[in-house]
Amino acid sequence: MKLAKRLAIAFLVIYLLPALASAGWWAIKDRPRSWREADWSSAGLLPKPEDENAAAIYIFSAATGGMKGAISSHSWIVTKEKGASSYTRYDKVGWGSPIRRNGYPADAYWYSNTPHLVRVLKGEEAERLIPAVEAAIRSYPYAKPGSYRLYPGPNSNTFVAHVLRSVPAIGAVLPPDAIGRDYLPDGRFFQVDDDGRDMHASLFGLIGLSAGLRSGIELHLLGLVAGLDFVEPGIKIPAVGTLRM
Repeated sequence: MKLAKRLAIAFLVIYLLPALASAGWWAIKDRPRSWREADWSSAGLLPKPEDENAAAIYIFSAATGGMKGAISSHSWIVTKEKGASSYTRYDKVGWGSPIRRNGYPADAYWYSNTPHLVRVLKGEEAERLIPAVEAAIRSYPYAKPGSYRLYPGPNSNTFVAHVLRSVPAIGAVLPPDAIGRDYLPDGRFFQVDDDGRDMHASLFGLIGLSAGLRSGIELHLLGLVAGLDFVEPGIKIPAVGTLRM
């Protein structure tokens, strides 16, 4: 009984309280009432593609809409070939064609929420990795209509996490509020990244852990992530994000 009580207290302090605090702040925030009222235009974060000759890869994340935005974000991938005059954006969505290509401006607001850059690569490294990124997008196993599930996955974050694990040289891990990122494709319970630097164990994205040079130490519970980041030292707080040291 003592162990059960301690586990319940730990769950309350580590997972539930941050989620409730985030939900309380989100409830009083001025937000659009529907997707029709939301701003989906460019946030002006990226340079004009014709102004930069170098190839580039961008990983974006932004809080999503409705009350789920209190604890969850949406992520997407943007690429630009060397010398290209336009960006190419890839999202996984729950309506229409699941893998959406250029459905929105590359750096658009998501439900009026400002996106932030999770990772950016430019130059020769990006040029070398873009074919691998495109191959990983083509190999995503949940790309057919009807294969999207908001919770616990596979969703938009499952898609981007699949690409990041397939192309670990990008060197990115989605933020702790990217619910669905820990849902492993093809019903797997265990996966090691292609470069062997991160391992993941997950029961359909509901409970699990990740450990390695990129992920640090993470414990996943009901889609919420708590842990420590060692590469860029910080504390991963469920529903909130990473508090940098």
